[in-house]
Amino acid sequence: MRLDKFLKNSRIIKRRTVAKEACEHGRVEVNEKVAKPGLEVKEGDIIRITFGSNVLTIKVKVLIENVRKEDAQEMYEVI
Repeated sequence: MRLDKFLKNSRIIKRRTVAKEACEHGRVEVNEKVAKPGLEVKEGDIIRITFGSNVLTIKVKVLIENVRKEDAQEMYEVI
């Protein structure tokens, strides 16, 4: 699954365009490397997102294409 789509489906970032822009501006790292929005995310990857001075680090648990709002938090684990 593409990184920008994962961020949107997991409800970490509300819109895919915003997720894409965050990736393009270097605010998202996957496995300690700056990631582009089209990067394929796999289970077990560590994603680090910088929101201003806040940093969110998560681990990908499950990839779900069509996820309901209630199940979105099952896709990742906050580290």
